[in-house]
Amino acid sequence: MAGAIIENMSTKKLVIVGVILLLFQAFAFMVGGLIAPSPTTAVHYLATKCVDTVKHRQDSKWFMPWGPNQCEKIRSFDEAMAKKIEANNIVFAVHIPLPNKEMSPWFQFMLVILQFDIAFKMHNQIEDGAMVTVDVGLAYRDDTISEWTEMAHSFEQRRLSCSFTTAKTYENEGRFYECDLLPFMEVGSVAHKYYLLNIRLPVNDRKKVNVGIGEIKDIRLVGIHQNGGFTKVWFAMKTFLTPSILIIMIWYWRRITLMSRPPVLLEKVILALGISMTFINIPVEWFSVGFNWTWMLLFGDIRQGIFYSMLLSFWIIFCGEHLMDQTERNRFSVYWKQVGPIVFGSFCLFIFDMCERGVQLTNPFYSIWASDVGTELAMAFIIVAGICACLYFLFLCFMVFQVFRNISGKRTSLPAMSKARRLHYEGLIFRFKFLMLVTLTCAAMTVIFFIISQVNEGHWHWGEHTVQVNSAFFTGIYGMWNLYVFAIMFLYAPSHKRYGDEQSSGQCITGDAGANSGEDIQLTTTITHVDGPTEIYKMSGKEAQE
Repeated sequence: MAGAIIENMSTKKLVIVGVILLLFQAFAFMVGGLIAPSPTTAVHYLATKCVDTVKHRQDSKWFMPWGPNQCEKIRSFDEAMAKKIEANNIVFAVHIPLPNKEMSPWFQFMLVILQFDIAFKMHNQIEDGAMVTVDVGLAYRDDTISEWTEMAHSFEQRRLSCSFTTAKTYENEGRFYECDLLPFMEVGSVAHKYYLLNIRLPVNDRKKVNVGIGEIKDIRLVGIHQNGGFTKVWFAMKTFLTPSILIIMIWYWRRITLMSRPPVLLEKVILALGISMTFINIPVEWFSVGFNWTWMLLFGDIRQGIFYSMLLSFWIIFCGEHLMDQTERNRFSVYWKQVGPIVFGSFCLFIFDMCERGVQLTNPFYSIWASDVGTELAMAFIIVAGICACLYFLFLCFMVFQVFRNISGKRTSLPAMSKARRLHYEGLIFRFKFLMLVTLTCAAMTVIFFIISQVNEGHWHWGEHTVQVNSAFFTGIYGMWNLYVFAIMFLYAPSHKRYGDEQSSGQCITGDAGANSGEDIQLTTTITHVDGPTEIYKMSGKEAQE
């Protein structure tokens, strides 16, 4: 019978394969650390105060803060009061990007954070739970002479979270509150060169609109977008890795179908893992450079969620197949208690993502963080997701420990074997244990990456100005996933080596009889059908302790 490559390949060749994979892993980290710039760039903007002199407001009128058709500007609200300009006639204008620059589709997304500069006044303090209502419009154009085209318009509310660190006395009037950053806008593609934001703060005393929000002096924005250099490196990695995984997956499944038995559960799960890795690899992002696909962020989240679900389920089944007894193995229904929560959690992630990025497809100013309930829900989600990821890793460690314990319990029979056979058995056990430890390492890195990505997703809403996630971590973890999937499909593919009739009949070899050389022993955990189980597979099962 043909065993798996992990048990039949010589130690020298396996070491060479391992070193090559390790070099590729180091290269993946170096690509991010030495070649790619930081993943994101933050640009600060100060809104210009424009005056809307038209009594009957025109929706099509856009106010430019600078340039040949710039608006009539005022420097402060004191100047507005002196000129008897009402607050409803003041428009805060922000041009993205800064003068003499232009946006690019390579930036992939645009996230904008809002911050108010609010001065303390004894007669106009910020009330508890103060809510700011903004009337905001977003427009775009692709050259400096065209008219602005409206992209989105909305009335939004943001709750102020400000503190005054000194005593509230007349002597301290004019000092500024310390206010948290507020989520403002997120666009899933940057298809145009120039963007314009016009923000109004309508005041209505009767309806209590923008009353009790303090004396706003200025509006500051922080625009975040993905670095074009990082985008190109990321696309290049995906373009290179897609055919690599696709080729090894086709090669793996072809070898499986050439077997005299049908594929078993673990082989099917390995194929599914390869498919999910290929799905996340396919560089459809190249199309976002030429098309205004605002749904790319949501699509990327869905792809990553599918891969996470498949990877976590694979690890459970991979370990479980080494723990179940012979009657329970090769049955997916046995794992519903472990795989079920993973699928449910992934579905919850999808619903949560749809509640924000799904809505942002039609209203880029929507944010689940804008309301108290949404903020608490989002914070709870991040905390629970982190706790569940850690609990999953601990459970996986426990399963690996059980596998190791079962194998160690069987090793007591090894001293009775001949020296050559004993050494070969110990070598096979070492290979298997090493692979399990690599699996644990990948799981740990994946859990860390998941937690960090979730924290950074909400980090802007916790008052930080920049999120500098190391590019090396992004490219390194992504490379690690691909290398791990590549290694699993390669090592668990059936070997081309063939053996005699005695081994093909599936007889259990427990001593020296039936084998004159260690080359006859197999390690694969996938041979459970007509070819019969192999040694390590049986050693790691429940019957190993009997």
